[in-house]
Amino acid sequence: LFKNKPPKTEEDEDASQAGVNNASKGGIIYGDYLQLDKIVSAQVLQSEVKGNKIHDEHLFIVTHQAYELWFKQILFELDSVREIFISGHVRDERNMLKVNTRIHRIVMIFRLLVDQFAVLETMTALDFFDFRDYLSPASGFQSLQFRLLENKIGVPDNQRVPYNRRHYRDNFKGHDSEMLLATEQEPTLLKLVEEWLERTPGLEVDGFNFWERLEINIFDKLNQEKEKIEKMPDSEEKEDLMAELVKQKELFTSLFDEKRHDHLLSKGERRLSYKALQGALMIYFYREEPRFQVPFQLLTSLMDIDTLMTKWRHNHVCMVHRMIGSKAGTGGSSGYHYLRSTVSDRYKVFVDLFNLATFLVPRHWVPKLNPNVHT
Repeated sequence: LFKNKPPKTEEDEDASQAGVNNASKGGIIYGDYLQLDKIVSAQVLQSEVKGNKIHDEHLFIVTHQAYELWFKQILFELDSVREIFISGHVRDERNMLKVNTRIHRIVMIFRLLVDQFAVLETMTALDFFDFRDYLSPASGFQSLQFRLLENKIGVPDNQRVPYNRRHYRDNFKGHDSEMLLATEQEPTLLKLVEEWLERTPGLEVDGFNFWERLEINIFDKLNQEKEKIEKMPDSEEKEDLMAELVKQKELFTSLFDEKRHDHLLSKGERRLSYKALQGALMIYFYREEPRFQVPFQLLTSLMDIDTLMTKWRHNHVCMVHRMIGSKAGTGGSSGYHYLRSTVSDRYKVFVDLFNLATFLVPRHWVPKLNPNVHT
């Protein structure tokens, strides 16, 4: 009982070695699960095939393959979100949290994609020139997944910049073209969000009637402001304040004019229906109320997606300009000049959400919520 125990060895005291190697018992292992044999053998350097291996072509291929894998994940998340909206399950707040989580995940992936250009930019223009001819006629424009992504989010067909004066789908054949056409006919994220916004509680004319109350409040306050300014002694400041007030009245008159909204909608300058715009503005004004916090987070994330896609396009333009100057693209486009034309609001799907800030008013101008709309 009291015999001396053998001294503990260093291995006995190392708790980090106390595990069991389950892989030795059989079953699927890491490389098989991820099918790494397919992934890591998918980098075929065309320069090497042609007998003139160029080192940086490997980086070029891996970077673009990584982009495509992330596009695949974005499409996976986007399809799941669209399905929640289509099925009507979005009315359940638990599913609304699921939507927010997945949309936020898409935002995080886009942040990664924007930053990924820094890796590609470690390659110089001369490094790229060494193997560029081997790529032709392959082009980034031919990325099917990115075009599917644009369609499913809601880039309007009539807002797209033509590609060499042709419809973008003309550059895809067979099954790829059919897939693109199918996504043009499916409900887009924009359309589904629009329908959801139209159901915002508090818009009901026979209920809280937010829109009418807001209109009355805003014009009452503007008239009060006008009376204050009119009582001021004549001065340059008075003229400036009155001129600004006139602009404000014109702005809010246009906001509450449904026909003007429909006109802007027909021109592509607005994307959401008149009622959806009302819902978005209501969420914006009451974002601190418990009922509207999750919807406001969603609207914020949708703007983040637009912002990051614009940044992605901008970074792509800058990189292409740096790598090939004003040369034509490998696919036959005008290259830098074509890409530069895509960095504009015409590709912003949720542009109306950005423009909500135009209609901000002091908090005390906003109608007080009824208790039944609070929760």
